[in-house]
Amino acid sequence: MTGHGGRRTQAERDAITVEIGYALFSAAFAAAVLFGAVAGPALLFELPDALEKVLLRAGLGVAPVVFLVRVASVLVRFRAQATTASTDAASGRSGDGDGDGAIERRGGRPGQPAQPSQPGLTNPDS
Repeated sequence: MTGHGGRRTQAERDAITVEIGYALFSAAFAAAVLFGAVAGPALLFELPDALEKVLLRAGLGVAPVVFLVRVASVLVRFRAQATTASTDAASGRSGDGDGDGAIERRGGRPGQPAQPSQPGLTNPDS
């Protein structure tokens, strides 16, 4: 939704779909691991009833919070990277987006991201 009327390309839509899937999967994994770490002892061992209830409730309380924080952090980071990349492409700046110019790029068509000068090619004389 940058400088071209709010429409996204298929590649941008695919990237968003993949990033949402990654955010959900990694958040579910992190929440499950944390729930297992907090509530696991209550499920595996014979503990006093009060302690079992506390551990289970703590696990059930912390897991959704971790899930939401993980999803939000992944998607916010993706949006920030996408905004930086689209700003670089729109301004015609070359490089890999971190400002150090470590990757040599040649400018493409206006509105298209710059491409590496020799992607995947090696010099046969070397």
